[in-house]
Amino acid sequence: MNIFINGKDHQVTTSNLQEVIESKEFKPPFAVAINKVFIPNHLYTTTHLEDGDRLDVVSPIYGG
Repeated sequence: MNIFINGKDHQVTTSNLQEVIESKEFKPPFAVAINKVFIPNHLYTTTHLEDGDRLDVVSPIYGG
Protein backbone atom coordinates (compact mmCIF):
# COMPACT_ATOMS: atom_id res chain seq x y z
CA MET A 1 0.00 0.00 0.00
CA ASN A 2 1.28 3.48 -0.83
CA ILE A 3 0.81 6.40 1.56
CA PHE A 4 2.43 9.79 1.89
CA ILE A 5 4.30 10.54 5.11
CA ASN A 6 5.24 14.19 5.57
CA GLY A 7 4.85 14.69 1.83
CA LYS A 8 6.98 11.73 0.70
CA ASP A 9 5.69 8.56 -0.92
CA HIS A 10 6.14 5.41 1.21
CA GLN A 11 5.31 1.77 0.62
CA VAL A 12 3.94 0.17 3.82
CA THR A 13 2.94 -3.41 4.57
CA THR A 14 0.39 -2.63 7.27
CA SER A 15 -2.65 -0.37 7.44
CA ASN A 16 -2.48 0.02 11.24
CA LEU A 17 -1.45 3.55 12.19
CA GLN A 18 0.46 2.49 15.32
CA GLU A 19 2.47 -0.07 13.38
CA VAL A 20 3.34 2.45 10.66
CA ILE A 21 4.50 4.98 13.27
CA GLU A 22 6.63 2.35 15.00
CA SER A 23 8.14 1.14 11.71
CA LYS A 24 9.26 4.68 10.84
CA GLU A 25 10.75 5.17 14.34
CA PHE A 26 9.28 8.59 15.09
CA LYS A 27 10.40 9.89 18.48
CA PRO A 28 7.78 11.39 20.84
CA PRO A 29 6.41 13.89 21.43
CA PHE A 30 4.57 14.25 18.15
CA ALA A 31 1.08 14.70 16.76
CA VAL A 32 -0.39 12.78 13.84
CA ALA A 33 -2.87 13.87 11.19
CA ILE A 34 -4.38 11.76 8.45
CA ASN A 35 -5.60 13.76 5.47
CA LYS A 36 -5.33 16.92 7.63
CA VAL A 37 -7.45 15.50 10.49
CA PHE A 38 -5.56 15.12 13.77
CA ILE A 39 -5.86 11.72 15.43
CA PRO A 40 -5.75 11.45 19.25
CA ASN A 41 -2.90 9.18 20.35
CA HIS A 42 -5.25 6.81 22.19
CA LEU A 43 -6.76 5.93 18.79
CA TYR A 44 -3.48 5.06 17.03
CA THR A 45 -3.90 1.32 17.63
CA THR A 46 -7.43 1.21 16.20
CA THR A 47 -6.93 3.60 13.28
CA HIS A 48 -6.32 2.14 9.84
CA LEU A 49 -4.85 3.83 6.80
CA GLU A 50 -6.04 3.48 3.23
CA ASP A 51 -4.05 3.52 0.02
CA GLY A 52 -3.14 7.10 -0.89
CA ASP A 53 -3.69 8.55 2.60
CA ARG A 54 -1.58 11.53 3.62
CA LEU A 55 0.01 11.10 7.03
CA ASP A 56 1.60 14.11 8.71
CA VAL A 57 3.73 13.58 11.81
CA VAL A 58 4.69 16.85 13.49
CA SER A 59 6.79 17.58 16.56
CA PRO A 60 6.44 20.63 18.76
CA ILE A 61 8.98 23.42 18.40
CA TYR A 62 10.33 24.80 21.65
CA GLY A 63 11.73 28.24 22.21
CA GLY A 64 10.63 31.79 22.49
